[in-house]
Amino acid sequence: MTFAPAETRKFEAEVAQVLHLVTHSLYSHKEIFLRELISNASDACDKLRFESIAKPELVAGDGELHIDVSWDPEARTVTVRDNGVGMNRDEVVANIGTIASSGTRRFLEAMSAEQKTDAHLIGQFGVGFYSAFVVADRVTVLSRRADAPAGEGVKWESDGKGEYSLEQVELAQRGTTVILHLKADEDEFLKPWTLKSLITRYSDHVAFPIRLPLEKDGKPGDEGETVNAASALWTKPKSEISDEDYQSFYKSLGHDFNDALTWTHNRVEGSQSFTTLLYLPSQPPFDLMMGGRDERKGLKLYIKRVFIMDAAEELLPNYLRFVRGVVDADDLPLNVSREILQQNRQLDRIKAACVKRVLDLIEKLARDEPEKFTTFYKAFGNTLKEGIAEDHANRERIAKLLRFASTKGEGSAQSVSLDDYIGRMAVGQDTLWYITADSHAAAIGSPQLEAFKAKGIEVLLMSDRIDEWMLGSLNEYAGKKLKNVAKGELALDEADKKQQEEASKAAEPLLKKLKDLLGDRVSDVRVSARLTDSPSCLALSDYEMAPHLARLLREAGHDMPESKPTLEINPQHALLMRVEAEADEGKAKDLANLLLEQAEIAAGAPLPDPSAFVQRMNRVLLG
Repeated sequence: MTFAPAETRKFEAEVAQVLHLVTHSLYSHKEIFLRELISNASDACDKLRFESIAKPELVAGDGELHIDVSWDPEARTVTVRDNGVGMNRDEVVANIGTIASSGTRRFLEAMSAEQKTDAHLIGQFGVGFYSAFVVADRVTVLSRRADAPAGEGVKWESDGKGEYSLEQVELAQRGTTVILHLKADEDEFLKPWTLKSLITRYSDHVAFPIRLPLEKDGKPGDEGETVNAASALWTKPKSEISDEDYQSFYKSLGHDFNDALTWTHNRVEGSQSFTTLLYLPSQPPFDLMMGGRDERKGLKLYIKRVFIMDAAEELLPNYLRFVRGVVDADDLPLNVSREILQQNRQLDRIKAACVKRVLDLIEKLARDEPEKFTTFYKAFGNTLKEGIAEDHANRERIAKLLRFASTKGEGSAQSVSLDDYIGRMAVGQDTLWYITADSHAAAIGSPQLEAFKAKGIEVLLMSDRIDEWMLGSLNEYAGKKLKNVAKGELALDEADKKQQEEASKAAEPLLKKLKDLLGDRVSDVRVSARLTDSPSCLALSDYEMAPHLARLLREAGHDMPESKPTLEINPQHALLMRVEAEADEGKAKDLANLLLEQAEIAAGAPLPDPSAFVQRMNRVLLG
């Protein structure tokens, strides 16, 4: 058989960028390459096992799936070989020469921005193969798909400097072989005990045998040994699994160098039997909030230990996308597909069980391990808040887990739960009060809090961007209403109501003057029940969006309806007395506009004309 000559191609631009970063920036944890290549080999074996259910001929004569790792001290190579599904020419180009995932862009941005010298992110973005170039100055890949004849093998080779070669070769066996030609200073990876220890550390729980030749006279011998446990950890009794085993499995599962924060391992028996092993990471991946909703997430799905899907998003709702783990079901159809997953009632029950287990786990942390819960909440609290809108059935459970800063809390710490707040409510108080702002300082300094502070009423301080959106779906908790101190008119007792009416009547001339001076910049001007020290503040209607959120949405390109604010004033403040007494209309107009603009600034609203504001301020200061 004659083959076409080798073809040389250039890497896609993003691949070239990844390779540049990998070869020039990743110095620590260089051994990551072995974990990533073994993980890819394991995936290939999993895929073949799944395909062979429908096509048994794919594994005819070679049914024992395995991964072989070897070294050659004379050629200075390390080789990782699997007898999995293999790749054809187009798949080699798609998987190695091109990266279509937008996650790669975020990988590049994260690595460049943070100047990382660590490889702990590389597997999370699906670019783990390129870690081979951390230790190798040339990489050769030989691959043949399981359903292809021997003459349709593919050889891929590159030095990682911008180009790669492709040629058709004859390969007697299916699967993929990756040969790393080591750099001059990477001799440690030519020692069998180093390779063995790395396999044990990072890949012990890969479900296929990882075989390593026994050393003989300093070289690989003919005999070999299986160096990993080669069993599905989640199928073992919990009593036989140590914490170290669980953590080791998590690191191989989640491409993470950090320990998991905690985990839950359960077996459900009955009409529907399945096993779950679910982990809470200790740190979020870079892409969790910045587009992470569109990226690789979900749990690994197995059916009777047969791998089905790497990121089965249907097993958990989106707000729990940070959870890592495995679900192994006994009685789902083996020909399950994504379309079937979306409509499968059995899977709905598994999903409900997974959600319950995760929420149970988080509740246990909050109850029994407050320090770990604080770590979790700092990392994933904002993601959890998405569940308030997304998961109506569990809204109360999720709300119970949320934490906020408070006027009675400690500094800016998010340590107050809704239950804490209710436990401190005064007799007769039936409302949980909160304020939203774009920073903690803006929230704690808001003039709308003044009357609440004066009366000793606690207010929750919400300054995360997601809070205003979340509260659109959280109107009450434990039978008590949640209400924004800046929205609507305050419910006053009889004494306060009478005082408010008298103050409004006395201020009628001032209110009319301000309305005339401000014109169509405001919808109304009224005496405030919120203010005790500040001269003015904005008041919103019950269903009006907070100004800081409206500003963020406009900056993001959303069309937001224009609305005129209501200005509330404190007639007893010296500035209001000055406006009332000012006979010069120009000076009075400057003062009135400054009262509105300082209220807008305090509420997080953008000034419509900053230049005019500065000029007004200068005129007033100069007298």
